[in-house]
Amino acid sequence: MDLNKSPRRELEIRRLGVMKYADALELQANLVEERKAGRIPDQLLLLEHPPVITLGVRTRNNRSHVLASPQTLEGYGIEVFETGRGGDVTYHGPGQLIGYPIVDLKPDRCDVHRYVRDIEEVMIRVAGSFGVTAHRSEGLTGVWVGRAKLAAIGVRIARWVTSHGFALNVTTNLRAFDFIVPCGLTDRDVTSLEKLLGRPVEMADAEDAAIRAFAATFERHVVSGLRTAAAGPA
Repeated sequence: MDLNKSPRRELEIRRLGVMKYADALELQANLVEERKAGRIPDQLLLLEHPPVITLGVRTRNNRSHVLASPQTLEGYGIEVFETGRGGDVTYHGPGQLIGYPIVDLKPDRCDVHRYVRDIEEVMIRVAGSFGVTAHRSEGLTGVWVGRAKLAAIGVRIARWVTSHGFALNVTTNLRAFDFIVPCGLTDRDVTSLEKLLGRPVEMADAEDAAIRAFAATFERHVVSGLRTAAAGPA
């Protein structure tokens, strides 16, 4: 069966709970190969990471945007990880919704710029579902409220199959961003849905909103997948 020929392709959702960054990378790599071979439909992985600072391909050999010393980061239990996504330096941690789409963009969406804009559209729709008006910022990647970044985006595409994705600050501890220059931008702030709304937001509600927004933006039919990671919380 050709999983790409349906007029409204399937999107399998995997709600994975808390997963270490390295484990998520391995899972993505396996799913990308499965998707390239046509053995699985498009995937949307939704999870949280333990505290980790990730370095995009532009900053692997230059850690000047990591402001804290290794000793300080170790004291706070924050790992540093070099990754294969695009972009600069960012932070992931509890309270941040991570979305990793494993999506085959063939045959009709083979456009990297469009894909990034579509992921931004997903995040704008998620924010809107909570009554927050978010927007793009010209010349920058991600989703913003005023001059504060609400969601970061870093993607990788191989043979038009995507991996990595987005990080939406839901109830993230924003003080952790003081340890880095987020995405290399020195004149911008970082915000979260919790800060903007002045109240806590349930992660499950943010996940539900992301699923609806992703399916609508990419014109996919949602099918159920895994609810929790086999490895459990990290």
